Amino acid sequence: MDPTIAAATSALGSSSTWLIALLWTIAAILLGAAHKMGLIYQMWHPVDTKSTRHGGERVAEVLKAHGVRHVFTLVGGHISPILVASEKLGIRVVDTRHEATAVFAADAVARLSGTVGVAAVTAGPGVTNTVTAVKNAQMAESPVLLIGGAAATLQKGRGALQDIDQLSLFKPLCKFCASVKTVREIVPVLQKAIAIAQCDTPGPVFVEFPLDVLYPYHLVERELIKEEASKNLMGKIINWYLRSYLGNLFAGAWEAQDLSPLPVKMPQATKQQVQECVELVSRAKKPVILLGSQVTLPPTPVKMLRAALEELGIPCFLGGMARGMLGKSSPLHIRQNRREALKEADVVILAGTVCDFRLSYGRVLSKHSKIVAINRNQEQLMKNANVFWKPYMAIKGDAGSFLVLLSQGLKGYSCPQDWVMSLKEKDHLKEKANSEKAEERTKQHLNPLKLLHHVDHLLPEDSLLVADGGDFVGSAAYIVHPRGPLSWLDPGAFGTLGVGGGFALGAKLCRPDSEVWILYGDGSLGFSIMEFDTFVRHKTPVIALVGNDACWSQISREQVPLLGSNVACGLDYLDYHVVAEGLGGKGFLLSCQNEEQMDDIIRTAQSECRRGRPILLNTLIGTTSFREGSISV
Repeated sequence: MDPTIAAATSALGSSSTWLIALLWTIAAILLGAAHKMGLIYQMWHPVDTKSTRHGGERVAEVLKAHGVRHVFTLVGGHISPILVASEKLGIRVVDTRHEATAVFAADAVARLSGTVGVAAVTAGPGVTNTVTAVKNAQMAESPVLLIGGAAATLQKGRGALQDIDQLSLFKPLCKFCASVKTVREIVPVLQKAIAIAQCDTPGPVFVEFPLDVLYPYHLVERELIKEEASKNLMGKIINWYLRSYLGNLFAGAWEAQDLSPLPVKMPQATKQQVQECVELVSRAKKPVILLGSQVTLPPTPVKMLRAALEELGIPCFLGGMARGMLGKSSPLHIRQNRREALKEADVVILAGTVCDFRLSYGRVLSKHSKIVAINRNQEQLMKNANVFWKPYMAIKGDAGSFLVLLSQGLKGYSCPQDWVMSLKEKDHLKEKANSEKAEERTKQHLNPLKLLHHVDHLLPEDSLLVADGGDFVGSAAYIVHPRGPLSWLDPGAFGTLGVGGGFALGAKLCRPDSEVWILYGDGSLGFSIMEFDTFVRHKTPVIALVGNDACWSQISREQVPLLGSNVACGLDYLDYHVVAEGLGGKGFLLSCQNEEQMDDIIRTAQSECRRGRPILLNTLIGTTSFREGSISV
């Protein structure tokens, strides 16, 4: 062949190969763009442009299918479709006076019901107002679903009302964060979020819903498509893109989807680990169990756990949500002298209890004790291990299930009674001393210990206590006895003030027949006293007991002796009972002037509460030496 022809043929072949590669590349780019814009999906899943349905209905359907009975909210236009649809499906929508209260209420529901608690808030400030409450749920290991409104997807970053990067705020706080892009994604994203909230170590999750995902097609089309702007070429291109976007947004929106919950997984101890602990405890002479909030989590019913603990017969210290696990006056429940007991114990079981500041980072544990730690979370399981304490066994698993299996493995075991009786005897001596201190006169106003003893005496068996305060609540933790499992709610490790209104609201909705008490300090009351309006409007009568000492005493108790100043700690003896009445509740004032009628006033308050009115008992209290030495950091 002529060399010139051969060269031309070769060049032509190379050009053809290059051209084919270029065409394939262009085709791939176009297909990728078409896929991303949902053009291919729209070919097989046409949009029903006449439908008046909206994404809020899909959200409500998923919540209903997951057993959600309450949605807590502070209303905003970004989330209105969710609230309206939820109400239509029989989900009770409860609006509060602050978004943090909505999340605290959802947190309480999650803890008491064993299902996910749900709060829905509007975009921007509505979402940012929940940050503290979400962090509290994270540290308390509470499965809360926070639903947040958001600017329409195409308007993000363009100066839309209340448009911020919400996902970046919540990624450090939540187990899962997502922004829903199309209506058809609502169901799978919510299913995944709810499952993750409850799996392994429970915690909060955040799902963001842009405006255009929640409202009906015709409204979104009206806001998105401007026909008068499509007269020139660029306008036509923009409108074509917007129509493609709109089509993808609603393509397949109302097709049937499985709404049922996804499986919830959690770590469990192995048979070998349980057996090893059975053998260890069977040889113990002085065993103790420290129970933390994790033991109240599903799947183990608290009544089953209580029966297992009573079968074991091992002395127990109860903390967090585990308070009340053994009832009011169990011979196994040791409330006092924990530090001394831990120094004597030969086997210590940390069941969901963490070696953080509450256990002096593990320093209260004896080096001679064999310590068995069980926790769902690996980091919490080994917190400060090999620094201040060393585990004999460290088990990543569910603490409640483990204790039930341990009880079954120790059938016939009897804890040495001299050990149990010695701890209980010391317990009685300390409580007797506390009772005597309650009879001491304070320089002014009521002795808070005496007040708390009277309240404890009058609490019914179905009462539920919410703790929201510092010094006054710290005293109450020693004096007031929760009546049974899941009858005590406190913020948890984060120590958040302001949980009272939300926790009580959620608790009363979960337990409508229970007498719900909030134990408030006068400082913490300021965070949520406006929720008395919520209690009235939603017919959720509770009793708020306010320890009014006109001071941030938890801080002052330490600040004054160390630094010589009470600056920023002082408050006034305000008429909080009058505020409650102004919001529709019923207020009572307890002071030295009517101390003799204390029981009668408390009984009257209980009677009024049973008639449906939220109550505030404003009790003017003095100071005692009861908690001297306690610190606030």
